[in-house]
Amino acid sequence: MVRLIRSSFKTYFIDPFLGAGEVLYLIFRVIINLPHLWYKIQPTLTQMYIAGYKSLFVVSIVAIFTGMILSLQSGLALKDFGQEDLIGQLMVVTLTREMAPFMTALILSASVGSSMAAEIGTMKVSEEIDALEVMSIDPVKFLVLPRMVGFTIMIPVLSNYASLLGTIGGSIIAKTQLGVEYETFYNLALEILKSKTGLKDIWVGNFKAFIFGITISAISCHQGLNASGGAIGVGRAVRQSVVLSYLFIIMFGYFISAIFYR
Repeated sequence: MVRLIRSSFKTYFIDPFLGAGEVLYLIFRVIINLPHLWYKIQPTLTQMYIAGYKSLFVVSIVAIFTGMILSLQSGLALKDFGQEDLIGQLMVVTLTREMAPFMTALILSASVGSSMAAEIGTMKVSEEIDALEVMSIDPVKFLVLPRMVGFTIMIPVLSNYASLLGTIGGSIIAKTQLGVEYETFYNLALEILKSKTGLKDIWVGNFKAFIFGITISAISCHQGLNASGGAIGVGRAVRQSVVLSYLFIIMFGYFISAIFYR
């Protein structure tokens, strides 16, 4: 009984703090190795291609339908008060501030983040990373640095792209379902974007996407580097990377909003 309590205490209280410390140390090692990024341009571009171009289709579909859903549900609520013309402003604020970085991070954590954990985890269990260390090659500099940098650069780009497509999808629904003209929709949307509040929303949304990118890539690489136990261990690392990424995306999203919109 005592052994079970000790094991549970270690699993649920000690291990999470140790894991968080290891992830922060991994991020610190990546930062101090940033001057060596010049020698990793090609792998970094490859990771940007994987995280960006190969994710365009999924992000596009999700962004358009998210914008359509937001426009329909919000527009119906505004229509009860005769304010459906304001749907353009509401759409832009919601997408740039919260929904676009949030849904982009979730999509990429499930696709690209899990892939990073699987790749590095497979190298770990097959002792390829041990071979790199024997040859005095730092795995963080060789494997983690280009993945984290490429991934973190592309998430804000895809977030802005998702905001644009979501707004377009929302305008279509506003026109066809709510009777709001395109000119009215986009004029009000541009008006709020040009204001101080709109500019703040854009910067906060990009900041969220940047933090999400660091978080997802660091967690995924950390799980891969700590994989053990063969194929089962790689599967466990992939699952943990996605679960932890989702949890921290939600938590960090709330805290960033709370800090900037108190």
